[in-house]
Amino acid sequence: MAPTNNVPRAPALQLTRRSVICAGLAVAAGGVGSRASLSTDAENGKRLFAGVSLAGGEFGKLPGKYGTDYNYPSPADIDYYAQLGFNLIRVPFRWERLQPMLGAPFVAADQALLTVVVEYAASKGLHVVLDTHNYARRRLVDDGWAADHIIGSKLVPTAAFADFCARLAGAFNGSESVIFGLMNEPWGIEPEDWLAIANEAIGALRHEGASQLVLVPGISYTGAHSWVSARNIAMGNVVDPANNFAFEVHQYFDPDSSGTSPTAVGVSIGSKRIEGFQRWCRQNGFKAFLGEFAAGADETSLAALNDICRTLQANSDVWLGWAAWAGGSWWPDDYIFTLEPTKGGQMRPQTRILASYARHTAAKRT
Repeated sequence: MAPTNNVPRAPALQLTRRSVICAGLAVAAGGVGSRASLSTDAENGKRLFAGVSLAGGEFGKLPGKYGTDYNYPSPADIDYYAQLGFNLIRVPFRWERLQPMLGAPFVAADQALLTVVVEYAASKGLHVVLDTHNYARRRLVDDGWAADHIIGSKLVPTAAFADFCARLAGAFNGSESVIFGLMNEPWGIEPEDWLAIANEAIGALRHEGASQLVLVPGISYTGAHSWVSARNIAMGNVVDPANNFAFEVHQYFDPDSSGTSPTAVGVSIGSKRIEGFQRWCRQNGFKAFLGEFAAGADETSLAALNDICRTLQANSDVWLGWAAWAGGSWWPDDYIFTLEPTKGGQMRPQTRILASYARHTAAKRT
């Protein structure tokens, strides 16, 4: 999800994915590389992961207070999607909260909160994507968290991000259920620069002994529709010493693929927009993960949601799975993409569609 500025339990607003605005707060803000290794399920054409992003850890001002400005999924949040058949949750969090000072140890309390989420989800049979939700930039305590600094800049050098990734690996390299989401939606950076940053970060993860799957995004908000035009084909030179990565892309159905409108422009728009990226992956032997997509509740949008889910299922030689946007108990009831039950306790039609595909995925694994 693109940058947001959230106040928990805000009054009901017509909110969009890329602009969740709350009064009074500032924006919180050579050749083809190694191929992803595959599990037996994936080799047999079985899509492994069917999940949902549980938003909240990326909300609010920095550094923020847990339970007031931001939150992580509760056992009840996880239980809801586990009992519907989902086998994965994607958990956004802010780099600044886990490591307020560059190069310093993690904040023990925040690391413990994420560890509780991982362990509880694992007890329910769910994998967890740890999603560093920072857009290839971060804020610094030195200027009161006032400005974004892009990774690779003087104030936030690539080595600082590699250090963060190494510490994250050290914290979770014993958790087999963890998947590392390298970075949410990088933007404002050249693909060759991002490739170098990603390779150094992956190397740091592996150096610390982490062997789990790593999800690697491209630039330009890692849009599937713009993968080629944004020159993300440069990401074909990713180097992973463990040979266990997939490319994470996002895809929305509105006119500009931004996720700022709930209405899909057509019933097959999602499958059309991912087609070029999917073909590139297949031609080059890469694997993919659809890390964000969403639909409104109108007839066309629900049809588009069904269409993209069918497409992912039919092309499981490429797709390792997906995480829909978005669950999370702090969304207002009228947030355009919430997958949470209505105030009256009814399941939303989008959730029902996604759960049917999630159950199918689980059935294929047995």
